[in-house]
Amino acid sequence: MKSGPWRHESVLLALVLLEVLGFSLFGRNFATADNVGNLIRHSTEIGLLALVLLPVILTGGIDLSVGSLLGLCAVLFGWMCQEAGLHPLIATAATLGCGALAGVVNAALITGLRLPPLIVTLGTYSLFRGLAEAFTRGTVTYSTFPPAFLEFGQGTLLGLPYQAWVLLSVATGVWLLVHQTTFGRSFRAIGFSPEGARHAGLPVGHRVALAYVLAGLIAALAAVIYTARVTQARADAGTGYELLAITAVVLGGTSIFGGKGSVPGTLLGVIAMAVLANGLTRIVPLMAVSRELAGMLTGVLLIAALAISQRTGPESDCRR
Repeated sequence: MKSGPWRHESVLLALVLLEVLGFSLFGRNFATADNVGNLIRHSTEIGLLALVLLPVILTGGIDLSVGSLLGLCAVLFGWMCQEAGLHPLIATAATLGCGALAGVVNAALITGLRLPPLIVTLGTYSLFRGLAEAFTRGTVTYSTFPPAFLEFGQGTLLGLPYQAWVLLSVATGVWLLVHQTTFGRSFRAIGFSPEGARHAGLPVGHRVALAYVLAGLIAALAAVIYTARVTQARADAGTGYELLAITAVVLGGTSIFGGKGSVPGTLLGVIAMAVLANGLTRIVPLMAVSRELAGMLTGVLLIAALAISQRTGPESDCRR
């Protein structure tokens, strides 16, 4: 009954293990504690975005605005800390509120006016990035933050980067929501058949709206973590992150049409992409070339994952 999705995740896990083995043998200092820490730090924001895009995509929707929202929330956080003089904890709470509000805007347009999610989030993708550019006039960079806050982006707790604990906490929360609650399982029902879900008495609009609000909230959290990691907040923060996050979700076996997907698969998708990008920098001396190779090989992985997903089919998930 669960053989389809678990077979996909098993294949993806095998690919990840092959990546790790290959880069450990041929890469310079790949299998070191410092490099593993850097790998986790540099992949946390994509991981957070991928995790909260999972419920959105399960409902048959899409959110192209999360990367731009990350950039907007980053500059808002920077302004609140540097110009308004707020404590980073207070600024973080306010930034999370701004992210949730942006999610409400997407949710209202999609569920209230019943506009296509692709068109809505493509519009807010440009809107949020434009607001970030206007707020900073395209030149302002916020870089004066307390050392204790910057330690959150560079330090460790119990041997793991602080970001790892945040990612694990969010992953656990999304896993409980999607896999262990009736509320979360309704995302799949909506993705398979919105009309069928309505006839079954599910509040489709409210469930879909929650998915977009959650995406906005976690995008804001990713903005704070990003700022702590790079030690500055700029309007171009998070550029292209939405595509990387969507790729990780689909690579993990989630159907882009909705109704099928899992948190373990999404995390494996994030890991596969992160290991590939990091490992190539240990083999190819030119950073630009390694990034191009990572992009091409990620595309190959994505196509392979889609082929595997097509072979397993959605029927097994329908019976879950």
